[in-house]
Amino acid sequence: MNEHDPETSASRRPIIRRVPALRPLHWLREGWRDLLSHPGPSLVYGMIVTLGGWLALSLALPHAEFFSSALVGFVMVTPLIASGVYELSRQREQGLRPTFMGSVRALRRNASSIADFGVALLLIGILWERVVAVMFALSYGGDMGSVKDFMAEVLFSGKYVGVVLAWLLSGAVMASVIFAATAVGMPMVIHRDCDVVTAMITSVKAVLANLPAMTVWAGLIVGLSLLSMFTLLVGLVVVMPLLGHATWCAYRDVVE
Repeated sequence: MNEHDPETSASRRPIIRRVPALRPLHWLREGWRDLLSHPGPSLVYGMIVTLGGWLALSLALPHAEFFSSALVGFVMVTPLIASGVYELSRQREQGLRPTFMGSVRALRRNASSIADFGVALLLIGILWERVVAVMFALSYGGDMGSVKDFMAEVLFSGKYVGVVLAWLLSGAVMASVIFAATAVGMPMVIHRDCDVVTAMITSVKAVLANLPAMTVWAGLIVGLSLLSMFTLLVGLVVVMPLLGHATWCAYRDVVE
């Protein structure tokens, strides 16, 4: 698509389309088609995320006090890495032959907006991590030890039901905020010459305007991500680029 089309102009206010509740299934099919169109560069991004996840786990598992920080870092960095997957889809739309290095080089034109997005996500993550740290500091006075020991003592012992529920609720709120801001926000800064505030506002509006479909989409993302966790993150090699390409399809479908 021509980068100077009115559709991609920063001066035009984005128009939000409404889609059916089960439209995310179409996004997944289209994302799979995109993945098969250029599996090499797509899977490289999946391997980067998987290696990052392994690194985060290796650092956090022996020290429970670092687990929240590692989780936040992983959750914050993954949407930024996914911007490369969006670029692959954008290039394929234009009839180009996407490559990994080509997508990385192309991201430099949006480097400022991507960095701004990263800062915004980081602030959200740090806020959640500090809230969690304070909750556990006030409720649990023992030695945290490893993640395994901490989970056995705090999460599964039944002694700290209130703080565990508060932790889960706060995590769900953080995940919802990140999802609302990035659902179509990150692909938008890759596709259009727009600032991060406009992209985030548009993303939130798109989520609210398509709440049934976006709820289904969030459920699919969580479900596929959990399946990847059960494979010791190996599944992320495929799941991450699949969801990235599908997210691009969602953006193109929802934002005119």
